[in-house]
Amino acid sequence: MSVSLLLTTLLTTNLAFLKLTLAEVKWKTLPLAQIQTPAKSMSSKAALERLFISEQIQTEWFASDFLAQVPIEQMRQLIAELKSQLGTYQNIQQKIQNNTQDYLVLFSQGSVPTKIVLNSKGQISGLLFQPPQAKVISLEEASAKFKALPGKVSFLVQEGKTTQAALNTKIPLAVGSAFKLAVLKALKSQIEADKRTWKDIVQVQSSVKSLPSGILQTWPNGTYLTVQTLAALMISISDNTATDLLINLIGRQHIESVSPRNRPFLTTRELFILKASKNRELLKRYRKSDEAQRRIILTEVAKKPLPNANEFDPAKPVALDVEWYFTAEELCGLIEQVADLPLMSINPGIVVDRKDWQQVAFKGGSEPGVLNLTTWLQAKNGKNYCVVATWNNSDAPVEESKFMALYTGVVAKLAANK
Repeated sequence: MSVSLLLTTLLTTNLAFLKLTLAEVKWKTLPLAQIQTPAKSMSSKAALERLFISEQIQTEWFASDFLAQVPIEQMRQLIAELKSQLGTYQNIQQKIQNNTQDYLVLFSQGSVPTKIVLNSKGQISGLLFQPPQAKVISLEEASAKFKALPGKVSFLVQEGKTTQAALNTKIPLAVGSAFKLAVLKALKSQIEADKRTWKDIVQVQSSVKSLPSGILQTWPNGTYLTVQTLAALMISISDNTATDLLINLIGRQHIESVSPRNRPFLTTRELFILKASKNRELLKRYRKSDEAQRRIILTEVAKKPLPNANEFDPAKPVALDVEWYFTAEELCGLIEQVADLPLMSINPGIVVDRKDWQQVAFKGGSEPGVLNLTTWLQAKNGKNYCVVATWNNSDAPVEESKFMALYTGVVAKLAANK
């Protein structure tokens, strides 16, 4: 069976011109009988350690089908990036859970949860580097490191209603697709008020199709989908077309009652069109207009075609004032109100091991210059936690790896202390 390497943040994004991962290929799950160390070759732990202590990573250490998907130069680059981000290699800890071997690769400034599979020849046929975790001594230290980042940063850790760490928690910042929590909250309110149900049917329409992330933009017009399916796609894979279909169904005005700061409440399609290079004059007018004028401009936007996703440069932030703005406190409030929905548990985000928690709810978002991570956690002792971090930098793209490693380090510390 061909098994390849996955290095991913498990973070879905809102806009097509975002890239939040270092590299991504499919990881194919092996039967437990195949995830065993060959008796006649080195251990899995030794094979993993060799990647970090050797001066040069060798081709013969890997199975041919692995290298067919992940070239040796890419592998060398990935290891170099981990060392650069997390510091000097120190050791490997082994954890055995449910009869499978998990490892924690330790560095001077953090760690990386890892899985490895060897074939019968002792070659690496599968390798999974999960989101790196910065070493976090205390939440105070984490706040200081977030504060040191360029641009504007907010950071909040709550245990129940008690604030454990706070940095600019009342300052609204652009949050990318984390705004979809407000859409879900508005939908949930309408369902609770018996105005609609999860089983209601919605049709995919060309006039509502958006750009990726997501899959529905490629589906045939007229396809029937339930509200529950749309909501699940909106949250789990941040499907933009599913989101816009729900905004049209719920009504812009109702969502604005949940988030009055964001008026008019933009669809993702409208945002793409406004930020398209050929619509610069339209964007300029929109930025200078008041709310009433902006609503009129959106009627013009509705007549414009979608731009090509390839025209957006991930290295160039565009008009970050035209976005969805929320405070860290507002995001904690929103995710708490929808965390009980089963669809919120489909994608755990940056949480490496769900077994550390009784329940995990996650939504993140970004575009060039914007990055947000919002996680609600319920510990096995019943305590609830909310962790929100948002970073805006209009001068340059945010450094996702540093930000996310720090965030995952905070969540790992909460898991260790609970």
